[in-house]
Amino acid sequence: MKRLFSILFILLFSLSLLGCKNDEENKNTNNNELILSNQKISHETKFGGIYIEITIDDFNKLGYSFGDSLNIKFSNGYELSDLPYYNGYYTDTGKPLLVGYPGYPYIRAGINNGDDLYNIAALKETDTATIKLESKAKYLPVQEALDIHYTDIQGDMPDSKFGNFRVVNVGNLKNDILYRSASPVDNQHNRAPIVDRLIKDKVNTIINLSDNDLELKAHTEKDDFNSPYALSLYEKGNIIALSMNMNFKAEKDTDTTPKLYREFTDNTFQGKLIQGLKFMISHDGPYLVHCVEGKDRTGFVCMVIEALAGASYNEIINDYMITYDNYYDINLNSEPSKYDVIMNKNIIEMLKTIINDDNVDIKTADYGYYSKRYLMSKGMSEEDINTLVAKITK
Repeated sequence: MKRLFSILFILLFSLSLLGCKNDEENKNTNNNELILSNQKISHETKFGGIYIEITIDDFNKLGYSFGDSLNIKFSNGYELSDLPYYNGYYTDTGKPLLVGYPGYPYIRAGINNGDDLYNIAALKETDTATIKLESKAKYLPVQEALDIHYTDIQGDMPDSKFGNFRVVNVGNLKNDILYRSASPVDNQHNRAPIVDRLIKDKVNTIINLSDNDLELKAHTEKDDFNSPYALSLYEKGNIIALSMNMNFKAEKDTDTTPKLYREFTDNTFQGKLIQGLKFMISHDGPYLVHCVEGKDRTGFVCMVIEALAGASYNEIINDYMITYDNYYDINLNSEPSKYDVIMNKNIIEMLKTIINDDNVDIKTADYGYYSKRYLMSKGMSEEDINTLVAKITK
C-alpha cells in the first residue's frame, strides 16, 4: 500500500512539474512568439494603405502593445520587418508603420505621408496578412514621448479651440480673408455643428480637402447632420471636395500630361492642391480650408498660401502649431520637447518640401519665391499664381 502511495505521489509531482513547464512555454509563446495568422486585409484608399481587418482593441487584447516591433508577411510573399506599432503617425515622413489610430475601424499598415503601400506590395483583396511579434516594447520610448490624445466631447474650452477654428492673418494676407478649421460637415468627431456656427457669415468659399463629392453629399444626408450654413454654401456651388491624401512628397512629371487635361487627370496631392487654389481664384472669399481635423492637409495648404502671401518663418510655424495646442494642449511652455518633435516631423518637413534645396536656410528663405516655384513645377501657371496672390493679399 505504501508503495502504491509512493508511486502515485511521484506521478502527481511529475505531472505538476510538467504543468509548470507547459505554463512557462505558453508564456514564452505569448510574449516572444505572438502570431496572428492569415488575417483578412482590405485597401485603405484615402491615404493609401492596408487595413488588416481586426479592431485596435481586439488586436491589443491578443497581447500586442503600442511601441512593439512587429513583422508582417502577406500571403503574396511581401514582407515588412521590424515595423513599429504606434497609436499615431510617429515615424518620419516616408517610413512605414502599423498604426492603431483612434477612430480607425481596423489596424492599418502604411507609409507615413508616403506612397500607397497596398500598391507597392502588389496586394489583392484575396491576400491575407500574418503578424508576428519581433520585439516587445522596442519602440516604447517613441510611443511614450509622442503619445497624444484629444477629446471629442466639448467641455469648458472655447468653441474655437474645440473646432480648431481660427483666422489666418499673417504676412500680407487681407484681413479675415483666410480661415482654417476642423470639418464643418463631417461630424465623426462631434465638431461639425460647432464649426458651422463659427463660420456662419464669415466664410463664402470652402476648400474641403478630406471628402470627395459623394462623401460630402453623404454627410449632408446623415441623421446627425446639423450644419445649415455649410449646406447653403454647398448648394450654391461654393465648396470644392478634393479628397486629398497626405503624400505631399509625391513626384509628378507635368510634361507627360497635356496642359489642357492636367487638372482632370492629376489625382496626386499636388494636383488636387492646384485644383483647390484655382477654385479660390474663381470664387470670392473669405475662404475656409479644412480637412477632418484641420491639422496636416490643412496645414500644408495653408502653409503654401501663407508663403505666397509673404508670411515669415515664425508666422508659418506658429499657425501650424496652434492646432496642437487646441487639440492636445501642447505648446512651447507646456511640453517643449513634444512641441519640437512635432514641429520638426511635420511643418518643417513641409517647408523643406516646397524649398527643395538643402543649401537654403529654412528660417530665412524667401517663401514666396519657393512656393511659387513649387506650384509651377507641379503644373500651375505663373499667371494663375499671380492672380491668386493679387486676390488674397493687400
